[in-house]
Amino acid sequence: MDKNTITGLVLIALLLIGFSYFGRPDQEQLAAWKRHNDSIAAIQQQEEKVKAKTAAVAPADEEEESRTDSASIFFLSSQGEEVFTTIENERIKITLTNKGGRVYSALLKTYNDQEKQPLVLFNEKDAEINFYFYNKKETIQTKDYFFRPVEKTANSVTMRLFADDSSYIDFVYVLRPDNYMVDFTIRANNMGDKLSASTQYVDIEWYQRSRRHERGFTYENRLSNLTYKYTNDNSDYLSESKDEEKSVPERLDWIAYKNQFFSSIWIADQSFDKNVLKSKLEKQGSGYVKNYSSEMSTFFDSKGEEPTTMHIYFGPNHYKTLKAFDKGRKDKWKLHDLVYLGWPVVRQINQWFTINIFDWLSGWGLSMGVVLLLMTIIVKIVVFPATWKTYMSSAKMRLLKPQIEEISKKYPKQEDAMKKQQETMALYSKYGVSPMGGCLPMLLQFPIVMALFMFVPSAIELRQESFLWADDLSTYDAPITLPFDIPFLGDHLSLFCLLMTVTTILNTKFTMAQQETGQPQMAAMKWMMYLMPVMFLFILNDYPSGLNYYYFISTLISVLTMIVLRKTTNEDKLLAQLEANKAKNMNKKKSGFAARLEAMQKEQERQMKERAKKQKK
Repeated sequence: MDKNTITGLVLIALLLIGFSYFGRPDQEQLAAWKRHNDSIAAIQQQEEKVKAKTAAVAPADEEEESRTDSASIFFLSSQGEEVFTTIENERIKITLTNKGGRVYSALLKTYNDQEKQPLVLFNEKDAEINFYFYNKKETIQTKDYFFRPVEKTANSVTMRLFADDSSYIDFVYVLRPDNYMVDFTIRANNMGDKLSASTQYVDIEWYQRSRRHERGFTYENRLSNLTYKYTNDNSDYLSESKDEEKSVPERLDWIAYKNQFFSSIWIADQSFDKNVLKSKLEKQGSGYVKNYSSEMSTFFDSKGEEPTTMHIYFGPNHYKTLKAFDKGRKDKWKLHDLVYLGWPVVRQINQWFTINIFDWLSGWGLSMGVVLLLMTIIVKIVVFPATWKTYMSSAKMRLLKPQIEEISKKYPKQEDAMKKQQETMALYSKYGVSPMGGCLPMLLQFPIVMALFMFVPSAIELRQESFLWADDLSTYDAPITLPFDIPFLGDHLSLFCLLMTVTTILNTKFTMAQQETGQPQMAAMKWMMYLMPVMFLFILNDYPSGLNYYYFISTLISVLTMIVLRKTTNEDKLLAQLEANKAKNMNKKKSGFAARLEAMQKEQERQMKERAKKQKK
């Protein structure tokens, strides 16, 4: 190969490399190509989905063979301009679009967003609903057609999808007066020869990107989920902490897209079937908390002899508002399940007592901070007998501390632990003191105390209600903001949470002093008890200020109660009572529990001695 040939090949190689480098697409072109390919893939996926739905529809008889396709059936409605229609009452304004005959947006007049404007639950960017009707060859998707609003009133409208002048499908929306419920009816008119007679159902796709309505993303996200109720059974929900998709073959009464304080609920009188439910997390800062979607079917009579009846709720998660829809119904909807009130026993306390007392106090026109204070005092009064019994049990054990210490000195070795425990229990029995005497009262008061703890985060009445430095009791108070994030704490410090932490440490100090009995295991427990309030500071800093305020007030009252009981208890008199119990119990047969406990301890001691002998051999 000569020099000229080599030079030519090198030049050609350089030209190819230069062309490849300078002719490559830039990032905008790559992004455009990706969007183009994604769009094609989405269209293909939608076409395959429609074909699958159409393939599932079988002809009822030979007459269906001659029916025309969907394009010719609704040709009159295939083109038009989008027109909006509103229906409203004192509480809500619903906007509907003729494109698809669907709900376009929902505005709640009685609630405000974070900018103090009437709260928009969703609008055209956030939600979509599409209905599928069938004939032999094609699937009719309502999103592709223009309805005509007819029979319009202030709170009702009929959206009509025309096939011809006498053949049509009606979507009838009726907004109940002074209510958040819309009654929704689908009825076919003179469509028996145009739709599949064998397909007695309509398929529905419902999508909604759930807006963030509260200041605290973390807590709102935790209380937002897709909830659904089985027909003649209880409700269930998808995970609120991860993406989840679930097929639910059982029949459902309703499907709800739930936020912390507001929900969109679709209810079917003929129930939903073949349900596929999806919930996806949204990123913080996106303006949304969840991305919900559902596919379901419900009854539809193409001949128009029986209507499809559904209901749509756009409104607050208010317990009594939702429960009122069950009044007079044999088949209970149980929409109030959307308001979380705690575990079974705690839930019953909230349903029967907490909510009614809260409504009664709120009716006085007091600020919500004062209402929570009064409710906390009422709870403390109710549980005071149990508190007093717990305190007296601890006081008796504290008075026996010197004798407990003598027993500890008598048996300093670890191998004598069983003997020390037996003698300690014998001492308690002699003076009529039960180490478990304070536990039962504490267990009895626990559900009552926890009821208010569970109720406060779900109380929509606290939303945007201010008290002291907190401008909204339903979310965290942030008088102290930080220019950076602290792990597990965030970029703010809740003052109510800080006060709660300090009072909890004080309460721990008084409680541990009261329960100090000289037993060595108390030292380790002491440090654990002091560590818990510090952990609460990190856990509860992002929780509603109303909850931390309740916790602070409740703990402060507990500290004051402990101080008062300590000051008013005559320990000399109590000690004399213990001595009297000792004299009375000298010749008294041991109780069944004490006798069984002593027998168990002796048996354990015998087994330990036998094992020790075997090891020596």
